[in-house]
Amino acid sequence: MKPVAIFGGTFDPVHLGHLRAAWEAAEYLDADVRMMPARVPPHRPPTRASAAQREALLRAALEGQDRLCIDTRELQREGPSYSVDTLRDLRAELGAQRSLVLLVGADAFAGLDRWDRWKQLFELAHIGVLTRPGLRSEHSAALREAVEPRRIQDRERLRDAPQGFVIDVPVTALDISASAIRAQLASGRVPRYLLPEALLRDPALLNVYRD
Repeated sequence: MKPVAIFGGTFDPVHLGHLRAAWEAAEYLDADVRMMPARVPPHRPPTRASAAQREALLRAALEGQDRLCIDTRELQREGPSYSVDTLRDLRAELGAQRSLVLLVGADAFAGLDRWDRWKQLFELAHIGVLTRPGLRSEHSAALREAVEPRRIQDRERLRDAPQGFVIDVPVTALDISASAIRAQLASGRVPRYLLPEALLRDPALLNVYRD
């Protein structure tokens, strides 16, 4: 069976940088990728759009393809959206043997040792680090100690074990900022070629950022 990979975020709003990274991870790992919007992201300001509005944006963005799908379990769970809780829920659903991959941007991965119960992540899933050419991140001694024995380069090994490895996943560098898109919409500009066309075809989807 193909690995299941999780790509989380606020998606406020979802943009082409998110979608391209998720698509390339799906192809690189030959995985089924689930886009998972967070209800209450820990350590980040509240989202501008509500959970329901961000879900509607993501569903519109994913129309017309079947490689990426949406998983709304964090939107349906009260309280902060901690990855360890989500992975434990998924592991119970998928069983002990299915390969599960948590996709994390390189910048976020550099701070993994500050995540809630971060060492338990390796007991539940592999971690795919979304890397861009030329990007170098500094890691703490604790993170290096935990990660180095788990690093692999062979993608096929992800199918041989349900969890525990760390692998770099190369993705195209698209420097697109959700906050910059929100600012453009608030000022009346049109962020064409930064957002999926489906979001621009239905003005109601983006009204929350214009008001």
